[in-house]
Parts: sequence; structure tokens; C-alpha cells
Amino acid sequence: MLRQELHRFQSISLEEMDKVKLMDRIETKFVLSVKQLPLIFDQIKDDYKVVRIDDHAMAAYKTVYYDTDDLYFYNEHHRKRKNRYKVRFRNYVDSNITFLEVKHKKNGRIDKQRIAVENEQFILDTEGESFLKSADIDKDDLKVKLSNTYQRITLVSNHSVERVTFDFSIKFQYKDTQSELDNIVIVELKQPVLSRETSIFKVLRDLQIKPYSVSKYCIGILKTHGIDNVKYNRFKKKLIRLNKIS
Repeated sequence: MLRQELHRFQSISLEEMDKVKLMDRIETKFVLSVKQLPLIFDQIKDDYKVVRIDDHAMAAYKTVYYDTDDLYFYNEHHRKRKNRYKVRFRNYVDSNITFLEVKHKKNGRIDKQRIAVENEQFILDTEGESFLKSADIDKDDLKVKLSNTYQRITLVSNHSVERVTFDFSIKFQYKDTQSELDNIVIVELKQPVLSRETSIFKVLRDLQIKPYSVSKYCIGILKTHGIDNVKYNRFKKKLIRLNKIS
């Protein structure tokens, strides 16, 4: 059913999508059920193109997150710091391209810096450590604290500088602990300047789906490290809502 809906979109290539990289942007997130996607896609099919790679509109991703032993980046998010970072390797599974990325959120805006790496083991080497320093990451004791995989559908607006991603089949792992978000879709609307008048915003509003901030990294930490081992009181309502949707 989902593949059938995606075939109704016009296509855009990765090269064409480079025009809307939006490395400096505003992100608006939504959480919904996989069952709602066909209805949403049907209503926005004329306003967006779908990114296809080798005729496939669903791309596989793997992300490996680094943090300190005391989970500094996670706890900065939990404290709602307006100036915070994520450090991760992101692997585009289908093309086997990997980037080391620093995602910096400051006063609501996202600035993402990255370098391409040939390191398939997701290990911070000398080049990676030098890049982190250039991106103002002063932590020198970073270790792998979470990995996740998911499927992503990416849409590009026909009318404005805007991308929308739909992440689903989200699975987490840390050491021998595994978990997943059943039937959950995390939608990310990426814009240079916030606009609530675009097609996807209007459709979600009509469906009474409101913006909802959620971090795959933070949820993954909770689900793999255990709520007895990390602070999570500010995330309790998010876990309840995710469980309700799933």
C-alpha cells in the first residue's frame, strides 16, 4: 500500500536534492502511526517530489552515536539546553556512504557539519577527532553509546525550499540490548525559515497532528540503557505517547 502511494509522486534525484541540503535550518517534528501515511501521501502527492535511489523511494540508514560515559550530550538534551550537540556517524546503507556529523542546535536552529569518511567501523580516528575539534566539540573521551537503523522516505517541495523526512522501522541497539519503535513514524520538516503554511503542515494540522519534539537518540538511550540508569523524568510523557501511538 505504501509503495503504491509513493509511485504517485514525481521523482527527484540525489543530485537535484543537493539544492536543498539545508545544513542550517529550522526543524519541526511530528510523531504519528505508520497507518496514517497513505492518507497523508495521498493529500500531498502534487506538492512534493520523492527522492529515489535506483528507483527505490525507501532508503535504509544506520546511525552510530558517540557520547561520554556519563552521557553528557544526552543529559544536555534532558536539561533542555538551548545550545547542545550530537556526534554521530551516519551510514547511507544502500550506497554505503558514511559521514561523521556534528549536529549543533542553538536557540532553535540546527547547524549540521559533516565530513565523508571511509571508516566502516565507525571508529573515531585522527581525522575524525580533528574534525570534531574544528566543530567546537571539546570532549576527548567519546565512546559509542547507541546505534540505530531505520527506513527513510524523503520528500522535496515543489513550491519552496523545504524537505520532509519520514523515519520508520526504527530499531535501537547498545551492546546486547535491542529495542524498537513499533508502528511509529517520526516526521521531520526542514526549512530555512519556519512556515506553517506549507502543504504538509496544513495536512497534519487538519488531521490534528501537532508538532511534537522527539529525539531518536534520547529515546534510544532510554530503551537500551534502561530508565534505572539514566535521567528520564522529562521524557516520561514522550514514552507514554509513543507507546500509545504504537
